Amino acid sequence: MPEQASTEFWRDVRPIQNSVKPDALPEVYLADVATDDDRYYVPFTQTVGSRPLWINVKDNSWSDVLRATRAGLVNRHYHPHEVFAYTISGKWGYLERPWTATAGDFVYEAPGEGHTLVAYDSPEPMKTLFIVKGPLIWLDQDGKPDGYFDVHDYIDMCRKHYAEVGIGADYVDALLR
Repeated sequence: MPEQASTEFWRDVRPIQNSVKPDALPEVYLADVATDDDRYYVPFTQTVGSRPLWINVKDNSWSDVLRATRAGLVNRHYHPHEVFAYTISGKWGYLERPWTATAGDFVYEAPGEGHTLVAYDSPEPMKTLFIVKGPLIWLDQDGKPDGYFDVHDYIDMCRKHYAEVGIGADYVDALLR
């Protein structure tokens, strides 16, 4: 049950009865998703980690908070599908683009975009909410395909990390939709 209304104009509005269809999966609700608790960030590099928020195996997509604790190079990759990003704190960008994202900035990445994701030194860690659709195609220094990373790789990486830090590999199961 949500917080009880006190002075809000809608305080007497009653919730919809039977609002969830019998075969529907429950929503994913996670509090404090941009936490500084290191255990929740699955390492990509020494300075960059990903906190999974939602994982959709059927569509090969996921949402996460990407965090860089200091300057870092995440990787070079290509997106065959769209990506959405909202910057929570810190600074980041793509070496191939003319902008630097800071707190409050939104980025839409069209399918067909390749780039090198970097995090800048900043008083606050870089934290960005990403919604990734489809796999990432790893690129070498010349921009040629050099492997891939999809939802199955992400799930495996997350399960291993959560087992190692004591949260438990099954934590990931609650994020699957």
